[in-house]
Amino acid sequence: MRIVFAGTPAFALPALTALVSSAAWRPVAVLAQPDRGAGRGRKLRFGPVKQAAVEAGIEVLQPHTLKDAEARAALADLRPDLIVTAAYGLLLPPEVLAVPRLGCWNLHASLLPRWRGASPINQAILAGDEQTGISLMHMDAGLDTGPVILQRAVTIGDDETAGELHDRLAALAAEVLVDGLQKMAAGQLPQPASQDDSLATHAPLISKADAELDWQRPAEELARMVRGYHPWPVATAEIDGRSWRIHRARAADGRATPGEVIAGRGPDVVAVGCGRGVLEIERLQAPGRRPVAARDWFNARRTVA
Repeated sequence: MRIVFAGTPAFALPALTALVSSAAWRPVAVLAQPDRGAGRGRKLRFGPVKQAAVEAGIEVLQPHTLKDAEARAALADLRPDLIVTAAYGLLLPPEVLAVPRLGCWNLHASLLPRWRGASPINQAILAGDEQTGISLMHMDAGLDTGPVILQRAVTIGDDETAGELHDRLAALAAEVLVDGLQKMAAGQLPQPASQDDSLATHAPLISKADAELDWQRPAEELARMVRGYHPWPVATAEIDGRSWRIHRARAADGRATPGEVIAGRGPDVVAVGCGRGVLEIERLQAPGRRPVAARDWFNARRTVA
């Protein structure tokens, strides 16, 4: 089978690795977004998927858009039977969807139709969902609207961060892809099921501003924000008139004025009053400094005071 794999960030790596390790499914080419500058010098660096493809000796195409006739022609010249995407970052226009003989599959990190869009992992945690998962869908012209071929669910851990859940789902995506390909080869692939649009929710792009904590809000909500925005953009909050990055925290019962810093109930935490309950902080970071244990910061704060 002639497969073209489209992906850019680390989420797509396990799926690509699964294809590369199989002679039957080894991609004939990889699509990745153009290289971007990183670091102080803004030096161009390969994305994770491109780096893996280059190391495996697979041709890499990096068009800025797939609406360009030249980019579409280069893709058509590969004569793909199937295009598989995972966090590619560019929409496939109808002209591209029509190129492969077997259509286009997408691996999406949610149980569609819940959390269509760019940040499904973050939104599942922010909303307090108990479960999420991977959906293998047959792509159409919409944003994550195509019929679902396979789904696999996982339970979200009580203290799990978006980064930790990301890694689990990336590995699960590879398993679901292999399962789908095996079922297709055996003629056992389920008939794709149309999504119920009335149940759809949207997962928009997130920004640093989204991760700003408001101490007037309930502690449970703020704790989900700390988990949902880690490791990026990382929740920020004003404490003692200064902005801090909050790396790990949990909600707890307690009373304090919103924004008031008090000693936590445990030996390793510091509590901050919220609109309801308190947020027990375990680790925080001042701008330009390294993360520190909240209790160490609290003890130093009391000494200075």
